Amino acid sequence: MFDYVEALDACSRGDREALKRLYDVEAARLVSVAQRIVRRQELAEDIVHDAFVQIWTKAGSFDPELGSARGWIYTIVRNRALNAVRDGGRIDLMDPATLAAFTDRSAVIDDAFVQLDSSSRLRRCLEGMEQEKRDSVLLSYVAGCSHGEIAGVLGVPLGTAKSWVRRGLTALKDCMS
Repeated sequence: MFDYVEALDACSRGDREALKRLYDVEAARLVSVAQRIVRRQELAEDIVHDAFVQIWTKAGSFDPELGSARGWIYTIVRNRALNAVRDGGRIDLMDPATLAAFTDRSAVIDDAFVQLDSSSRLRRCLEGMEQEKRDSVLLSYVAGCSHGEIAGVLGVPLGTAKSWVRRGLTALKDCMS
C-alpha cells in the first residue's frame, strides 16, 4: 500500500523520486477527476501537471492532523479544475469536435420549437420569453446540455448561462401556472 504521508514528506525534503512515485500512482485517476470537471482531456492533463508542481512546492504545508494526504492531493486537483472552469472562458472548455456537435444540437432545439403546435400553451410561453433565456432552456431540456456547454454554445460566461436557465425556467413556470 502506498504511503501518501511519507511521499509528501519526502517531496517537502526535495526528493524528486517521491514525486515521481506519487505521480505514477495517482496521475491517471487525477486526470479523470479533472476531466469530469473541465470536460477536456488536454486541459485536465495541464491541470494535473500544474497540481503536481503545487504539490511539489507546497508539500511541506500538508498537515496530517487536518486530513488525509490523498484527500489533500485530490483537493488541489479539484480546486484547480474548478478554477479553470470559473476563470477559463466558455468555448475554451470544449474541443472543436464537441463544439460542432452543439451546432447540431442548436438545430435540434430550433426544430423542437417549430414543431410545437402554434396554439399550445408551451409555445406561447416560450415565444413570450427573451431569446437567450428560451435558447438556454431549450438547450438544457431538449438538447441535454450542461450549464457549461450552454455557455460555450451561446458564447457567454458560465454564470450568465446559469442565470438565463434559472430565469427562463421561472418565467416558464409562471406562464404555465
